[in-house]
Formats: sequence, structure tokens, C-alpha cells
Amino acid sequence: MSTSRRVLGPADLAAGSLKGYRVGKRNVVVTNVDGSLRAMDDWCNHAGCLLSGGHLDGRLLVCPCHEVGFDVDTGKNATSPGVCDDQPVYPIEIVDGQIVVLGFDPPGVDG
Repeated sequence: MSTSRRVLGPADLAAGSLKGYRVGKRNVVVTNVDGSLRAMDDWCNHAGCLLSGGHLDGRLLVCPCHEVGFDVDTGKNATSPGVCDDQPVYPIEIVDGQIVVLGFDPPGVDG
């Protein structure tokens, strides 16, 4: 069973921007590409860099350490296959004006 954690209000994240959050035991980066919000693990699985320190290039979230681009919809490594694995992505819902990231942390873990 998975839980959800409130992250932020949608008005706080402008189009074309990204922001990292600590949610439960995870670091999550939320992106806003053309008004569409997405979330993925913030830790790059190759070198442990925070993706929230990177930038958006269209629909790609580019890692600040090695310039690997991850598709914000799928988490797929779209630019450097073999350098690092795809990133886990999480579904988002808007509940009472707040972004809610779903799909991780065991029950009882507070975010």
C-alpha cells in the first residue's frame, strides 16, 4: 500500500520551472512544462546529483552533473542511454489546490 504526500500549491510553480522537495524519505523534483506538472526522483541514479539543480530543455529535465536529459513524462534517459538508468516518476493529483505526489513511502511515514 502506498501513501500520498502534499508537496506545494500549483500557483507556486511557474510554467518552465522546476523545484525539489523532501517528501517522506525521498527527494522529489516537480516540473511544470507548458502547464503540465510531473514528478520524479530528484537524485540522479548515476552520480547522486540533485536533478532539481539542473534545467528544463523542452520536455527534458537535464542533470547538472553530466547533462543527461530525462523525459519528464516517463523518466526515460533520452540523451545518454547506458550512462545511467531511467528515473522513477510519480503520478500527481491536484487536491484542494495542492499538488499531491502519489506512489511512495510506507504508511505511517510523515512527509
